Amino acid sequence: MAVRIAKLVAFSLLCMSTVFVAANSHTFARSLLPQELGLKKEKLSHLHFYFHDIVSGRNPTAVRVAEAKMTNSSATGFGAVVMIDDPLTEGPEMSSKEVGRAQGIYALSSQNDVGLLMVQNYVFTEGKYNGSTLSVLGRNAVFSGVREMSIVGGSGLFRFARGYAQAKTHTMDRKTGDTVVNYNVYVFHY
Repeated sequence: MAVRIAKLVAFSLLCMSTVFVAANSHTFARSLLPQELGLKKEKLSHLHFYFHDIVSGRNPTAVRVAEAKMTNSSATGFGAVVMIDDPLTEGPEMSSKEVGRAQGIYALSSQNDVGLLMVQNYVFTEGKYNGSTLSVLGRNAVFSGVREMSIVGGSGLFRFARGYAQAKTHTMDRKTGDTVVNYNVYVFHY
């Protein structure tokens, strides 16, 4: 009986060790402590800049790349897709210091008002955030006073970022469509 129990225990241990080895041999997912990635205390940063959406002239920074058959007859531009590489500056003047670029797309996604689906990265080129990015995803109802979009991630100093961006139109040239937007971004990051 004792031998039988010993064999049963040995067999059970062998089976469990096989399960543990099998479980540890896969690297799809594992738990980590933030310190293992060098993450320290999370902080909240406020960034303020101006976004220049230039659709006119010889060097536009926003270019329509697609549209639906009905886009030009739609009161809201529904169906248009625009690729952007818009300057981000410290002040509202185009001549003010450039701190980065907004790169991505916006699509006119509403049939009832001018509502944009914004999918973009803020690529910073100045100061301590040089080389870091923030990723934005959200709805921009351009004729609302203040619009809010989600910060859904980032890179560099903004790894694990989350927060929101508030946009408020500073100026819009109704003749050309060129627009300057005041942005306040609040972001948690490490």
